Amino acid sequence: MRYEAITWDKLAEALAGHVDASSPGDGGAWLKVGIDGPPAAPGAELAAALAEALRARGRPVHLAGTDGFLRPASLRYEYGKQDPDAYYGGWTDTGALWREVFGPLEPGGTGRVLPDLWDPVKDRATRSPYVTLPPGGVLVLHGPFLLGHWFPFDLAVHLRLSPAALARRTEEPWTLPAFARYETEVDPAGTADVVVRADDPRHPAWTGLGR
Repeated sequence: MRYEAITWDKLAEALAGHVDASSPGDGGAWLKVGIDGPPAAPGAELAAALAEALRARGRPVHLAGTDGFLRPASLRYEYGKQDPDAYYGGWTDTGALWREVFGPLEPGGTGRVLPDLWDPVKDRATRSPYVTLPPGGVLVLHGPFLLGHWFPFDLAVHLRLSPAALARRTEEPWTLPAFARYETEVDPAGTADVVVRADDPRHPAWTGLGR
């Protein structure tokens, strides 16, 4: 896989230009972008920069993170607070994402999406009001383990860290086996439309578009 050096600002602009020139693959009214990567990678920051670049192009954007769709602590910690398999497959409420985010953006949908569902700090429902993403708008969803769930992304971006960089920059070492399992079972670098190497956050590199 060949990488080309790029800055985060130029990356966000390049992705925004591509998305702005694209049409929804499902024939509906909304585009959907996934920014996939471990917490050690700047996925939230790239998603925010992409959202800003899209808005500058006149596109309405709904920016969301999977950390707003975690399951209650009683479910996340059913097998202990440091179980990598539960972290990998049981922490994020993918059913809620399908129901509250992707479902309303299907062809003929209402565009009425839920910004978040659960506050993991207070361990209770956020009770955030629904927001409406108008036709022509773009969903930008960021978080780990996004690929492999058949989410209908029109553009999937994977932020890749080498095992050494991931181990060095991960604040919760017990989660590392989950990312190793993700590599084996999903092959995110082979699945995503765009791969960004983020071993050194000051000097990202990417595969370009249309690979």
